[in-house]
Amino acid sequence: MNRNNLAGAPRQERLPSYYSATVNDQSVYPPLQQDIETDVVIIGAGFTGIASAVELAERGYRVVVVESNRVGWGASGRNGGQVTGSLSGDTAMRKQMRATLGKDVDDFIWFMRWHGHDIIRQRVEKYAIDCDLRFGHLHTAMKPVHMDELQQSYAEAQARGMADEISLLDAEGVQTVLATDLYCGGLRNNRNMHLHPLNLCLGEARAAVSLGARIYEQTQVQAIEEGDKPVVVTDRGRIRASHVLLAGDVYHRLAQKQLGGMIFPAMGGIVTTEPLGELAKRLNPENLAVYDCRFVLDYYRMTADGRLLFGGGCNYSGRDSRDIAAELRPAIEATFPQLKGVHIEHQWSCAMGIVVNRIPQLGQLSPNVWYCQGYSGHGVASSHIMGEIMAEAISGQLDKFDVFARCSHVRVPMGDWLGNPMLAAGMWYYRLREALR
Repeated sequence: MNRNNLAGAPRQERLPSYYSATVNDQSVYPPLQQDIETDVVIIGAGFTGIASAVELAERGYRVVVVESNRVGWGASGRNGGQVTGSLSGDTAMRKQMRATLGKDVDDFIWFMRWHGHDIIRQRVEKYAIDCDLRFGHLHTAMKPVHMDELQQSYAEAQARGMADEISLLDAEGVQTVLATDLYCGGLRNNRNMHLHPLNLCLGEARAAVSLGARIYEQTQVQAIEEGDKPVVVTDRGRIRASHVLLAGDVYHRLAQKQLGGMIFPAMGGIVTTEPLGELAKRLNPENLAVYDCRFVLDYYRMTADGRLLFGGGCNYSGRDSRDIAAELRPAIEATFPQLKGVHIEHQWSCAMGIVVNRIPQLGQLSPNVWYCQGYSGHGVASSHIMGEIMAEAISGQLDKFDVFARCSHVRVPMGDWLGNPMLAAGMWYYRLREALR
């Protein structure tokens, strides 16, 4: 896995995947080859960087985005494409934010659950982004203890006014929407969405450019020179700006003295089958996105052209699997025996930025150098919320930013060398606990 924005690292095109094979926009942006000046320079052209660029450009800022590879090259263009109202660090977030928000913490976290959906939906409509946006999701239970968890989620959603958008299903109810007997129940949510993430990211990049932002791909950042007007030094040019935002998540190695040991790569594998034709409608007639209740879960949905897109098998070693299709085929065939022996046409990996306490990390390295990272597998919606929060903060509105910046984070000594084995041990513990429940 290439995790850097450093000088000398090889520039890469997009990883072969279903998404890169079905991308709507083949346009590319040039590398930076001169010295320029701007209001804000953003390092990283994934969802965090591009969403922040749109927000800032809409506010009238001059924005430059630099990306060492291509727009959407990392997890933003490779993920499962599910937009769900779940937060990986919900419990820790609630505990830490209570000191700042008091009795309003529950309302704030509920807002965080769903605001990303609103941003994405409105942006898709405003900028006419074709990204196969669909509504409908099913959170499935594989054992009775999972149903207890879903009952709690159902009760909270009802109390929060979502009664018309959610329904609790038993085993028979699940079988009316999925042709599988794997689950004993599920929570259906019609506010949740699924989409083609690379086409969304590229569509938002086009929106940012239409508002005056400049994007430079294949541009590697070597250093940040701090000061009243910090300078981002690249391999072939320099950018002077009033503000710098680091938005590379787990893929960059900048500012390691301050940020090293705070975020770690977890590798997930995703595949798509060959087109299934009418079988796709029989397996998932209402075109729902699905994931289960396990700590190390499987997730899947149908693509716009009728393939099963299936992900899972997350590992915390930081290394790619040698054969993702072979690892995921047993889970696919256990879920849908009708697909035994189905041809798998695309397979790829996705590195998720994992934070030990699962709370997104927002902060400042200096008064005008900012960072935002760490969604722990829940990045599609969360990155859009954070893009808005970072744009507000750079504009001087710090209330939401400060709530996150005040959260404390575990910093693991020796970085990935120790952090990834710690995460792997934690995953083993939770899988064992899951098996015993």
